[in-house]
Amino acid sequence: MQSPRERSEARPRAGWMVMGERGRPSALDVCRVLAVFLSLFPSVSLQCKILKCNSEFWASTSRSGPEEEFCTALRAYNACVRRTARTCRGDLAYHSAQHGIEDLMGQHNCSKEGPTSQPRAHTPLPPPPPPLQPDSQERSDGPEVCHYERSLSRGAAPPNYTHCGFFGDPHLRTFGDDFQTCKVEGAWPLIHNKYLSVQVTNTPVVPGSLATATSKLTIIFKNFQECVDQKMYHAETDELPAAFADGSKNGGDRHGANALRVVEKVPGQHVEIQAKYIGTTIVVRQVGRYLTFAVRMPEEVVNSVEEGDDQDLYLCLHGCPANQRIDLRHLKARATEAQGAGRTRAGGEGAPRGFTRQAAAAKCKERLPVEDLYFHSCVFDLLSSGDINFTMAAYYALEDVKMLHSNSKRYHLFEGDALMSSVGRRGNGSLSLLLLSVLAALLWVEC
Repeated sequence: MQSPRERSEARPRAGWMVMGERGRPSALDVCRVLAVFLSLFPSVSLQCKILKCNSEFWASTSRSGPEEEFCTALRAYNACVRRTARTCRGDLAYHSAQHGIEDLMGQHNCSKEGPTSQPRAHTPLPPPPPPLQPDSQERSDGPEVCHYERSLSRGAAPPNYTHCGFFGDPHLRTFGDDFQTCKVEGAWPLIHNKYLSVQVTNTPVVPGSLATATSKLTIIFKNFQECVDQKMYHAETDELPAAFADGSKNGGDRHGANALRVVEKVPGQHVEIQAKYIGTTIVVRQVGRYLTFAVRMPEEVVNSVEEGDDQDLYLCLHGCPANQRIDLRHLKARATEAQGAGRTRAGGEGAPRGFTRQAAAAKCKERLPVEDLYFHSCVFDLLSSGDINFTMAAYYALEDVKMLHSNSKRYHLFEGDALMSSVGRRGNGSLSLLLLSVLAALLWVEC
């Protein structure tokens, strides 16, 4: 049995298993090759939706069936790929899919003319969840090394679980319980260690505004011993899949594959990823047009960084860079600008016009009665964007804290907590800046 120290030093095996045991390529081989292309060229592939075609084809051929059914699924795959031609021209993954389809049609003597069907129609509906889902999950997770708590040495101290959340415009709660409001437009890494990587992409909420929110999220779980294959989960606006990029819902073909699972809580709105082999739970939601992220992770896994990796931009661990943070003085300026304009529109047709501070506070109070930093982030988002959906983003972020954070006394964070935490980390050298922030906050409240 491995000790926690041995687990943290065990390097996961990198790379994709591309070829199967059979001599000739299979549908699985083709999908995995395409997955490599998707990982190498993510921005183009995700934009042109080739990933969706690949996942649907994988889902329709994951179980063996008559050759005729395979040809039907292959023609449907071909039709899906052709529909992406306009947006995918020049994409290597798109051209790879075209060549792969031609090869498979020749190997299986499939005619290009014939019936097609929606690939997902071949996938049976999952059975309803058992009444006691937590107990059922414990039945067959493979060897003990694939269950984090059971793999700890006897007599070892219980693991210390930490939490990180990312939501709204965007607001970051780090593993150290720092609460920050950041700009961070574009792609940024939230987590990057020996076991998994998480990257978010933030886009402007309103054209020309500094307000940004998360529109894409990519999570890569790395190979781990006999437990799981490398898996990628990708979500973006209006696409919150209930499966990994290859269409599977667990860690692959290994004995401990069920130690990694995707569980759909609310279709299109709420997905939970359980990675028991590293004691980690991830919650991804779509609220309005944007995504939220929350994770519960053992401190040992949080700190299991690779030697030589630059971790300065690991947002969940170190927070946002100083030049990307928004302080209270900036908040007041943005709030004044939003009130003066009186015409901010976001969130699509029917979205409310710009809020006054009083109206924003009243709306946030409906869901967030405690005036903590989640409440203030809600007010901030309504003033900067005018999108009422950010009220629910802050509400669900706090609900995820209540579900994932191990210390119930730390659910709510207040401005004083954030300031004292910053003093403790940075020392007295930054005390004057913090006092200026407090003064700015007092002036803002009095205005």
